[in-house]
Amino acid sequence: MKNTITLGLFSACTLLFGGCVTSNSHSRYSIADAQSRFASFGTNKIHYVTVGKGRSSIVFVHGWSCNGGFWRAQVPALANKARLILIDLPGHGQSDKPHTDYTMDFFAGGVLAVMHDARVDKATLVGHSMGTPVICRVHAQAPAKVAALVAVDGLLRRPVVTAEQVEQFTGPYRTPQYREHTTRFIGSMFPNPGTETLRDRVLAEVLATPQHVMNGAMQGMFGAGQPAWDLPTANVPVVVLNARNPMWTTEYEAYVRSLSPRTDYRVIDGAGHFLMLEKPAEFNAALMEMLGKFALINH
Repeated sequence: MKNTITLGLFSACTLLFGGCVTSNSHSRYSIADAQSRFASFGTNKIHYVTVGKGRSSIVFVHGWSCNGGFWRAQVPALANKARLILIDLPGHGQSDKPHTDYTMDFFAGGVLAVMHDARVDKATLVGHSMGTPVICRVHAQAPAKVAALVAVDGLLRRPVVTAEQVEQFTGPYRTPQYREHTTRFIGSMFPNPGTETLRDRVLAEVLATPQHVMNGAMQGMFGAGQPAWDLPTANVPVVVLNARNPMWTTEYEAYVRSLSPRTDYRVIDGAGHFLMLEKPAEFNAALMEMLGKFALINH
């Protein structure tokens, strides 16, 4: 159960250094072309950037203790096919970091605040790891705002765990040794040789996130009384891109395919939890094909 929680739910996104898509997939855009903005969210500000153009919008939601810039490898591949919005969730990146409850609904509210500020009526939501429950809660709060849901190595349902299991996993993030625990945790996300440099960059970014945000997000996913993010049904396309891992069972794939009549479920071999980082060319090609299948991007 612990390995399932570790690999399937809690993640840290990373800087997308290295790797590129093939030249015929590139647009003229890069993350350097993005416009930086801040949306009001209660008394706080949420940072986000926009880049690209198209008739549709794609909102990228990062995972645990990361930020919106970690999707930069997707910008050249997609910015000429849609308007891209890369968000720093509350508590992350350049967004304000209040001492509050970092629940999945709180994060979802932040996503909706950014969409309102960016004048986006409806968007495809892409979430990596913890970003998956966040986009599911956006769908629960405002289904009319969601054109499609894309889960990147993240669970589309809340796992059944005991209070003891939750405490065993999340408790260390409340202690003075949380940095050492985080270091081991992030190391477990990079099983493939040759990814050590990327792993170290990920770790540096994760450790820049304040402890109260790290711990709060953990509690927000599993805390007693928090709503599950399971999707009973969805009237929008549901797309899944996972790294090959035993936790992604045939039963889970069947569950995903039962959520919507418009689904696509794919697995990328030879990558860890951060498949969009380790294999950006393959990831981008698959994502574009899947989005194109449902007319969610320009051809």
